[in-house]
Amino acid sequence: MKLIIAIIQPTKLKAVQSALEKAGVTRLTVCDAQGFARQRGQTPLYRGMEYKSQLLRKISLEIAVNDDFVQRTIDTICQAAKTGAEGNIGDGKIFVMPMYDVIDLSADVRGPEAV
Repeated sequence: MKLIIAIIQPTKLKAVQSALEKAGVTRLTVCDAQGFARQRGQTPLYRGMEYKSQLLRKISLEIAVNDDFVQRTIDTICQAAKTGAEGNIGDGKIFVMPMYDVIDLSADVRGPEAV
């Protein structure tokens, strides 16, 4: 079992969610996130004054999958989240972490069946 955390552009949420559903991944958690890396924030104007914003809005997806769905999920996110054919700075990142146990509270099931 793995926990996949994908940080994507907010404008790509519907495309990624739809692509994941077609790939058979139907359970995910969506969180608002803010951060910066190579984009270095932005300098917007507000009432004629410039101000530096270090954090850019992103979306964080948390997806728990069984081992046989890991590569399919990663490939689907990679294809749907890119903003161009080659991808651009700021498109996001995907992190894959091991999960040692899962407990479904409603069904009282534990392990891979709970995912």
